[in-house]
Amino acid sequence: MDHFKQEMAKRTEHIESVLDIYLPKPEGLQKTVLTAMNTTVRAGGKRLRPMLMEETYKMFGGTGRVIEPFMAAIEMIHTYSLIHDDLPALDNDDYRRGQKTCHIVYGEDMAVLAGDALLNYAFETASAAFDMEDADLLRTAKAIQILARKPGIYGMIGGQTADVELEGRELSLDEIMFIHHNKTSALIEACLMIGAVLAGASDEQVHHMEQCGRKIGLAFQIQDDILDITGTEEEIGKPVGSDEKNHKTTYVTLKGIEQAKRDVELISMEAVSVLKDYDEADGYLTGLVEYLIHRTY
Repeated sequence: MDHFKQEMAKRTEHIESVLDIYLPKPEGLQKTVLTAMNTTVRAGGKRLRPMLMEETYKMFGGTGRVIEPFMAAIEMIHTYSLIHDDLPALDNDDYRRGQKTCHIVYGEDMAVLAGDALLNYAFETASAAFDMEDADLLRTAKAIQILARKPGIYGMIGGQTADVELEGRELSLDEIMFIHHNKTSALIEACLMIGAVLAGASDEQVHHMEQCGRKIGLAFQIQDDILDITGTEEEIGKPVGSDEKNHKTTYVTLKGIEQAKRDVELISMEAVSVLKDYDEADGYLTGLVEYLIHRTY
């Protein structure tokens, strides 16, 4: 596990360097929103999504840098969603990753604008891939289609909408699964699919990665729900018990914590079973999924 963590740290450092290339310079009359964007993206986190994207790209034989604008873009989209999630109108959280949230530091108005700006800038960033020497135009266009759809109304935003509207009442398992599959899994599906598409994977292989991402996202979200109960504020970087505070029915609420833990392992192993047919080089992507089962933050 220590060796894996060292490898993960190397990849995280590489992702941070990619973000440094693509984040905008905080200058001009719009400096405040640019600073809010940059500060929030740089606030830390596991960089799981760009890591999954790059590792899938390499797994299917990708070797160029065309993946990098998409790695930056997916982290911008993920960060915008967190900025908006933390707003008083939604989850009303004051801390994220152990630091004050964007709206606490910059105000609600600038937090809304910073989220909007990150979403727009994500597509400006991804489109830079068309200008790269190793870009295949058709693959790049398909990757942008995925980047547009999965975080949208039939993905992350759709899941967030259901999460907001159904808050405060007891949910069925089908409703919880809809929220998890869309709010969390859709963005992870996008990462694996974009990595595969840009590397030249077949339509069937891209579909397999979509299904794998769905399972990874579900396991990740259930583990997140578990940590909201069992974790500490120091470990997870935000106040624990927020689901109970917001009267949210979660997978853990319905299944119980012990069954939820078993399901995380089972669903993660189903994802690993998909990867085993492809992850034949260093096995890092498989190791990453297995690591997520036992994460404590």
